[in-house]
Amino acid sequence: MSRKRILIVEDDDLHYELYQEALADYDLYRATTASAALASLPKERPDLILLDHVLARREKGLAYLPEIKDLLPYVPIIVVSGALEAHQQIDALTGPRRAHYCLTKPVDLEELKRTVATALEQCGEAEIVRQFEALERSKRVDIEELLSRSTDRLRRQTEIRTQLTGAHDRPNISALARQFRVARRTIIRDLQELIRRGELPAEVYPRNEPEEEEGGGDPGSEEPAAS
Repeated sequence: MSRKRILIVEDDDLHYELYQEALADYDLYRATTASAALASLPKERPDLILLDHVLARREKGLAYLPEIKDLLPYVPIIVVSGALEAHQQIDALTGPRRAHYCLTKPVDLEELKRTVATALEQCGEAEIVRQFEALERSKRVDIEELLSRSTDRLRRQTEIRTQLTGAHDRPNISALARQFRVARRTIIRDLQELIRRGELPAEVYPRNEPEEEEGGGDPGSEEPAAS
């Protein structure tokens, strides 16, 4: 397996040497300004970026964070700086173009190693994959619920049609609601659908009949009867 590549955006030689020692298991390369780092990204794609805030030429790393994220949206970024106020750290870690972690200088090298390992394993592309998988699971649950409700509705309507076919009396809406354990408005909608499909005669439930005798609710839902 090839070693992960980490771009270190750091102008201080001593700090870079510390990173080289702590992150010896990775391939490191360096930029001393955020603009130089940004220019290198189309040619050299890192697996992770370690970004200082105060850099050479008076550049501020966080000012370049949105552009870096636009170029490499799936690459985790760890901001390392001793010059950030609390609100700046929060800003760096929130929003669509955010960093994943923010560490304070002087950095604890053991914490740095743990953070880099976690970011490479769980952030970036792995994070996107998890989000897509969660979305797909959510869609499957929604579809299964929708199919279940549709099946229940068709089964209930078939039973209602069977009970009312050939009957001469008007249906007892409340009794049907209790039988199927749904709200009266659900039975009314079932009757209207059966009439619209031609499976029951219109006189079973005339169009000028009031739809509700009880409180409102979402007309698109099938509500269980109150227990």
